[in-house]
Amino acid sequence: MTTTSLVTGATAGLGAAFARRLAADGHALVLVARTAGRLEGLAADLRGRHGVEVEVLPADLATDDGIEAVEERLRDPLRPVDVLVNNAGFGNRGVFLDVPVEDELRMLRLHCEAVLRLTTAAVEGMRERRRGFVVNVASVAAFMPRGTYAASKAWVVRFTEGLAQELRGTGVRFLALCPGFVRTEFHARAGMDASRLPSVAWLDPDEVVSAALRDLARGRTVSVPSARYKAVVSLARHVPPGLFGAVSTRTGRRYDPRRRSTR
Repeated sequence: MTTTSLVTGATAGLGAAFARRLAADGHALVLVARTAGRLEGLAADLRGRHGVEVEVLPADLATDDGIEAVEERLRDPLRPVDVLVNNAGFGNRGVFLDVPVEDELRMLRLHCEAVLRLTTAAVEGMRERRRGFVVNVASVAAFMPRGTYAASKAWVVRFTEGLAQELRGTGVRFLALCPGFVRTEFHARAGMDASRLPSVAWLDPDEVVSAALRDLARGRTVSVPSARYKAVVSLARHVPPGLFGAVSTRTGRRYDPRRRSTR
């Protein structure tokens, strides 16, 4: 029986890395992103390289119509989805009150509402079939006191942990993936200049995906790839929030209206 995986935010970064890895593992794919042209290009490449079936579903998951389109696909009983990767996301350039509230609400809809609704739609069928798994992409920022982005990712982690507890024994597994800085289009799209970050801070997207799947196979619910970011998360859990927040903001994401932002 062929396993079918649906990946959101599939055309770049971790989404594309998940698509490549799952296709290499023989999964049929449903690729979701906003840009139809990029989806078709990736789909053609994966079909050619791995000989798998690839369906494209253009949708903006920061809109109700986009969420509904993917919910409908996830609930299709004739084409069951066995793996859901909620990867779509973005960051806003600026600190709180510098960012228009409409942009903050769009982020919350994508990071929280879309994840909630798509997970619900997918897990209904998974529970009936007693198999499947959901990977929700969060961030090490979830463990840091740093604005709306971090707060939304903290929600993703807690939501995933809660589902893992409540649905224990159903055959459905859950993983919150919390990477640090990954070499993707994320920062450029947000208008953030991350060029001053040292090379040691960066993770390779394919390696992040491999670490996530290893942790899922080990039965873990939260995956923090790389020893250095595990150390960061451990520090965040033991240092007073005010002190850690001040340090992490200065070193990771300093904003100045006279220059591009860093993260």
